[in-house]
Amino acid sequence: MTTGIAVISSGRGENLRYILQATRSGYLPAEVRIVLADEVDAGALEIAREFGVRGVYVDPRGLSRSDFDGFLREYIDHVGVDLVVLTGYKRILSPEFVRHYRNRILNIHPAILPSFRGVNAFQQALDYGVKWTGTTVHLVDEEVDHGPIIYQVPVRVREDDTYQSLKARIQRAEYRAYPRAIKMFLEKSPQIEGRKVIYEPGRPAD
Repeated sequence: MTTGIAVISSGRGENLRYILQATRSGYLPAEVRIVLADEVDAGALEIAREFGVRGVYVDPRGLSRSDFDGFLREYIDHVGVDLVVLTGYKRILSPEFVRHYRNRILNIHPAILPSFRGVNAFQQALDYGVKWTGTTVHLVDEEVDHGPIIYQVPVRVREDDTYQSLKARIQRAEYRAYPRAIKMFLEKSPQIEGRKVIYEPGRPAD
């Protein structure tokens, strides 16, 4: 049976494009069944339309975080999905939402966690003077950019890097990393033990 995925986004949605391409090519054994956005002009909704996937704007105005997440849950549970994937989602999920989908929510962060959590990770890396940064796909828990790590891709920081040049290279790494991480998570039967993602014997993570 094909795994159902719900995607929640706030932004451009380019990671969604690469996930959808991976499902259509057969690389990912999954189907994106719904795309939800909290911004009416989110690029993810346009990409959903391009691929013939249902896209829904959920208006957060006047709603508490818990109430808004309750609406998201209704949409997600109605279409029957096994995995929730965040792509550039700017809101912090409520504890109730995280508990409902415990160990079934993936997020991607533009740094090698646990370094540079939170917003503006590109500038944080430049300001700190690190030689390497990158991208991390991780499970979502009740803390920001904190859950167990699924997959990481390092990106070298160049001496002449600007915010925009570093951001562009990390985003290109994200486009490769997210479909690969989802495939690993779906196909290799991981178990979550504390902060570690443990794969079945004989089924290495990479």
